[in-house]
Amino acid sequence: MKAMIFAAGLGTRFKPWTDKHPKALAMVNGKSLLQRNVEYLQQYGITDLVVNVHHFADQVIEAIKQHDGWGSKIVISDERDELLETGGGLLKAKQLLESNQPFLTLNADILTRLPIDALLDHHHQQQALISLAVSHRESSRNFLFDEHMKLCGWQNNKTGEEIIVNNHQPLLPMAYNCVAIFEPAVFELIPQRGKFSLTTTYLSLAEKHIVSGFDCSRDAFIDVGKPESVAEAERMFI
Repeated sequence: MKAMIFAAGLGTRFKPWTDKHPKALAMVNGKSLLQRNVEYLQQYGITDLVVNVHHFADQVIEAIKQHDGWGSKIVISDERDELLETGGGLLKAKQLLESNQPFLTLNADILTRLPIDALLDHHHQQQALISLAVSHRESSRNFLFDEHMKLCGWQNNKTGEEIIVNNHQPLLPMAYNCVAIFEPAVFELIPQRGKFSLTTTYLSLAEKHIVSGFDCSRDAFIDVGKPESVAEAERMFI
């Protein structure tokens, strides 16, 4: 299985570090977020990786070269000309990810102990096009699932905005843990182009395809999105 780590973001919530560095190289107990995610994937035999870059791209590329990919084969998807967000970034990396096997994506600024093998088993059992790791936790936004954990919508808990694509009731709100598994056929089905979020893609494809949620509430997870979250991350991930 191949995997893509999204490391191109501006990291505006992580200032002042991101005034001079990419967030993916922020340190947690002596290891960068990027290194920790590379090593996390290695635990499941995933060593064929794509990393996209934009913000301080040269620093990310140099770190990968200096450490020889931390033991993994890493190729770069270069977005220095234009930051494409997660959806556009995935589409740009199409040729680097293409195979006849499912592939995985995750965000560089999250740390988790989600068992990827269990997520993959769920993906196969549900015959899903996309499987999303989700959990019961506080979040400003939630995906909405039916009783079978099929994606039906999305809501913004701050603004009240709601998008419903399959109106099954009741709907279960779950927070997205920024890890997903895709069937390779997804590239021929994504309707969006240019700069766009994967959230938009998930919702558009859920109307006719199985986008399944996998509950990993019991597994350690933290979004290292702000400098103050580093201390908590260091308590959780030694």
